[in-house]
Amino acid sequence: MTDFSFDRLPFEPDSVSLWKQADPARDNWPVVYTISNQTEIYVGETVNVATRLGQHLMSPSKQHLEHVQIINHRKFNKSVCLDLESQLIKYFAADGKHRVLNANAGITEANYFDRETYRESFEELFQSLVAEGMLSRPIPEIVNSNLFKFSPFKSLNSEQALALTGVLEKLIEDIGGRTNESIVIEGDPGTGKTIVAIYLMKLLSDLPRITPAEAAEQESMFSDFFNYPTQQLFQNFKMAIVIPQQALRKTISDVFAMTPGLSKSMVMSQFDVGVSDEHFDLIIVDEAHRLGRRANQSSAAQNLKFREINEKLFGQDSLETTQLEWIKAKSKHQVLLLDVAQSIKPADLPILLTEKLIADAKKSHCHFPLRSQMRVEGGNDYIDFIGRLLSDAPDKLNSFGPYEFKFCESFEELKQLVDDRERVFGLSRMLAGYAWDWKSKKDKSAIDIELEGHKIQWNQTITDWVNSPTSPREMGSIHTIQGYDLNFAGVVIGRDLSYDPISGDITFQRDSYFDTKGKEDNPKLGLKFSDSELLAYVINIYRVLLTRGIKGTFLYVVDEGLRGHLRRSLEI
Repeated sequence: MTDFSFDRLPFEPDSVSLWKQADPARDNWPVVYTISNQTEIYVGETVNVATRLGQHLMSPSKQHLEHVQIINHRKFNKSVCLDLESQLIKYFAADGKHRVLNANAGITEANYFDRETYRESFEELFQSLVAEGMLSRPIPEIVNSNLFKFSPFKSLNSEQALALTGVLEKLIEDIGGRTNESIVIEGDPGTGKTIVAIYLMKLLSDLPRITPAEAAEQESMFSDFFNYPTQQLFQNFKMAIVIPQQALRKTISDVFAMTPGLSKSMVMSQFDVGVSDEHFDLIIVDEAHRLGRRANQSSAAQNLKFREINEKLFGQDSLETTQLEWIKAKSKHQVLLLDVAQSIKPADLPILLTEKLIADAKKSHCHFPLRSQMRVEGGNDYIDFIGRLLSDAPDKLNSFGPYEFKFCESFEELKQLVDDRERVFGLSRMLAGYAWDWKSKKDKSAIDIELEGHKIQWNQTITDWVNSPTSPREMGSIHTIQGYDLNFAGVVIGRDLSYDPISGDITFQRDSYFDTKGKEDNPKLGLKFSDSELLAYVINIYRVLLTRGIKGTFLYVVDEGLRGHLRRSLEI
């Protein structure tokens, strides 16, 4: 399918009427259109473009726009136009050249007859948009960007949309009934917990400012929420999203700064919330299991701040107080995103506490599970395989459809595979457990990791490391990659894990684990952590690293005994 008609007109009543009159076939025919100026854009679809654009001309929010672009084809139908509209919204939002003015009444992923053929033809259209300067860069670059991966305009699958509907209904019920029960969204890596949280923030920001008629244009399952009683509930509704991971927090802030209705001030750390004088109607916590309990913080200033926040919020300091209690004290309602198996250090919330949060949410019908794999093309079969890889009974290696998994016999092999995929696909990086000292943190010329003659440094930045210019030749740690996607991940299991042939167990090697905060005892609470307890956290770290790759993962194990054990277990 080729030969798209792409007509650019002034955003004026007469120009649209003349366009329609020039060809009678344009009357009552589905089209996709954009209305834009140099910095903002609106994307829509309609079967009567003259009437729809006349409505937009009367809208105060669009009268400053200058140009209409009408995309037409003789084989368009309603489903095709809805799909193309959804894709254009995603690409324009992630490109960053324009601020997308669309409401997030809901973009969902829908199938229709011959969808793959139509989508192949869209590629020609997207190339035309790049050539004409509507998009500033090719689609593959846009898709690899953080703005695309964390966009509030991402399409939701049916499971995510259903969970989001349940969360909205529960919030409306709680606000109307003045109740306050924490909502839990639980899911494995790659099920889209962060995307649902960002989507929810955008949807709630749109609710009070978008008319029901404008929301209905998108014909989504969320349109019914745009009614007067619901909109009144969310007037002057103060929200924040807490991102415990420093690396991810800056990325989400950048996304919010580009999105109408959201602002980077909404993206906070748990410490930001604690010291804030604001009280919030809703706080969403991404990776809530990464909230901390009282422990030795990364700096003396944070140790002092922990005590000061406790005293400010509760009138006294208590060693038992966790950062989750800060969140509850500072908000009427909470949405907590949880995956207990992604807790990576003893200072995180105790696992018993997070398990209780999940159990309580289930009892009060506030628990919304996500199970469908959205990141990894190997699907849930691959996630289950990784979940058991470092257990007593790993699964045999099997095919994961289009997903590329390779157990490497040398680091040289792994590095070559990652370099090859980086040249073809981009966004391919090496990752490792914290099994080497970070010497280059203080001495920028120091070498951290030496493997088979290769001399490598740890990540030289924590913030947005995956997109930094030096990242393809560096090794990323858990602290730079949790929450991010890659196309391909080359994962190195260091000597922090080994294999005991006598007991037949995988064991933790404390002397080869260099994350001080990841293994230190907690004298404040009188806690000492055994090797078996720390083993569970380190296995969680490798589980996270091994689920970062969208298209594939390559694995190399440094310890010869563990490498041989896994080779035998996987029957390679």
